[in-house]
Amino acid sequence: MSANFAYLNTRDFEFIAQEWLPTEQVFAYQDFVDYYSKDDVKSILEPFRKMAKEVIEPTNEDGNSNPCSFANGKVTTPPTFGPLFHKMQQDGWGTANIGYGEDAMTMPNFLFAMTQEMTAAANPAFMPYIGLTTGSAELIEAFASEELKEMFLPKMMDGTWAGTMCLTEATAGSDVGDILSKAYPTDEPGVYKIKGNKIFITGGDNDFTENVIHLYLARVEGAREGTGGISLFIVPKLWVNPDGSLTDNDVQTTGIEHKMGQFGSATASLAMGENNNCRGWLIGDPPDENGKAKGMAQMFQCMNFARLGTGLLGLAVTANAVYNAREYTKDRVQGRPLTDMRGARIPIIQHEDIRRTLMHGKAHVEVFRAMIMKTFFMFDVRAKDPDPDKREAANNFIEIVTPMTKAYPTDEAWILIGEAIQAYGGYGYCEEYPVSQIARDSKIYSIWEGTNYIQALDFIGRKWTMKQGSVYASWFKQVQDFYEANKNTAGLEKEFEKFGKAVSALNEIQMAIGGYFGAGKISLMPLFARRILTASSMVYGAWCILE
Repeated sequence: MSANFAYLNTRDFEFIAQEWLPTEQVFAYQDFVDYYSKDDVKSILEPFRKMAKEVIEPTNEDGNSNPCSFANGKVTTPPTFGPLFHKMQQDGWGTANIGYGEDAMTMPNFLFAMTQEMTAAANPAFMPYIGLTTGSAELIEAFASEELKEMFLPKMMDGTWAGTMCLTEATAGSDVGDILSKAYPTDEPGVYKIKGNKIFITGGDNDFTENVIHLYLARVEGAREGTGGISLFIVPKLWVNPDGSLTDNDVQTTGIEHKMGQFGSATASLAMGENNNCRGWLIGDPPDENGKAKGMAQMFQCMNFARLGTGLLGLAVTANAVYNAREYTKDRVQGRPLTDMRGARIPIIQHEDIRRTLMHGKAHVEVFRAMIMKTFFMFDVRAKDPDPDKREAANNFIEIVTPMTKAYPTDEAWILIGEAIQAYGGYGYCEEYPVSQIARDSKIYSIWEGTNYIQALDFIGRKWTMKQGSVYASWFKQVQDFYEANKNTAGLEKEFEKFGKAVSALNEIQMAIGGYFGAGKISLMPLFARRILTASSMVYGAWCILE
C-alpha cells in the first residue's frame, strides 16, 4: 500500500491554537504557565507531525498485513506495534495530558488532542493501545486511592503496562446495566473476587507489555440492579504483589474478533475468575446501605472525554482520506477541460466535480476540527480554571456538545471517506491505495463509546432537560448571541443569513419535539433523535467555523 499519512503541515492546528481560541487563558494556568505558551505551538506540533510520518506511518501497513492473531490463549500483535508503543509512552506522548507525580509536566488537553489526531491518522489500529491506556490511567488518577495510583500509574505511563476499559458483555451492550459480572468481598480490605466475561474489549490483550490493567465494571454481591448498582474495579491480567512482583490472576483471553478493519487492534473476549482466583481492587467506596454504587458515575465522569476522543478519531481518518485524495488528484492526469476539449490533458484536481468533492471534504474536516478542539479547550477550563463559575460553565458546555462532537464526525466520516474513494476512481477500490483501508478502519467509530443512536437519545432525553433545561438554554443563548453580535459582518452577510435561519429552525425543532413529552408522543422522539442531533451539530459547527 502507498504511504497513508498525508498531513503536509500543521497550519490549521496553529490557526486554532494561536489565532482563534483564547488559549493564552489556558497557558496561564498554574500547571502550564512554566512550560507552554502560544509561541511554542508550532515547535511542538511540527516535529510531532514529522514523527508521525517517519515513525508511526510505517507501522500502519504492518498492522494491515500482519493482523493480530490468537493461539493457545495468547494474542500476537503486529511486530512493529510493541516498539512504537514503548517509544510513545517513554517519550511522554501517550499520556502527556496526565500530570502524576512530582515535577510532572502536563500538556493542555487541546494541544494533546492535536498530537492524538495525527497519531490516529497515521495508524488508526495502533491508536487504541495508546488511547485506552491513557483513558484507564485517567480514571485511576481521578478516583483511586494514593496507594493504587502509586502502584499502577508510573508503569502505565512509561509503557511497562497497558490499560483497557471492560464494559461490554454478551447480554449487555449499549444497556450496561444488564451486566452479569459479579464482585465478592474478601478478607482483604478493598480487594474483591471477580467473576464474569467481557467481549469486544479493544486492546484487551497484547504481547508487548508486561501487564494489562483492566478497568472492569461488575456488581458487588447484594448491590441493586441496573446501572446504579455497578462498581468499578482495577483487575490486572497479572496480580501485583506488595513487593511489585507479578503472579497469575485468573484472567484469560478466550479469543479475538475477526473484524472489518483495524486488523492490528486486538479486540478480545476475556474470562475473569474461571478458577475462582481472579481478584480486583475496588475504586472508591463500596455500595451504600441502599445498594447504590459509584462505578457508573466514575465511568461517566471520564466518558465525555472518551466520546470526544472518538469524535477526534473520526476527524483524523476523514482528514487523512481527504488529504490523500487531494495529493492523488494532483498527480493523476485524465481528460481535458470542458472549455477546451482540444487542449492538453489535465490533472483531475482541475475537473469541477473533483474540486467540489475535495472542497466538501476540506470544509467538513475544518468544521469537525473546530468543534472538537473548542471542546477540548473547555476541558482545560473545567479542569484548571481557578474560578468555580468558569469551571461550571465549561462543564455545562461540555455536557451539551459532547454528543455532537462524538456523533457528527463519526457519522459523516463514512460518507466523506467514500467521496475520497470516488475521487480516485477505480484505484480507490484497490488495496494498493490507502483510502480503502481508511474506510474499513473508520466504521467502528460511530459504534464505539455508545452508538450514535445512543448519543442522540442522550442528547434529546438528558441534555435538553438537564437542570430543568437551563444548561441547554444557556448553550443555545450563546449561539443566538453570537449570531446577533455578528450577523452584519462585512463579507459574511450571506453566510450569517443562512446561519440565522438554521438557528431559528433548530429552536423550532426543540420546541416542537420538546412538546411531545406532554402530548403523549414520546414514542415518536426516537424517530427524529439522530436527525435532531445532526442538525444541532451542524449549528455548533457553523458557529465554530464562522467564529
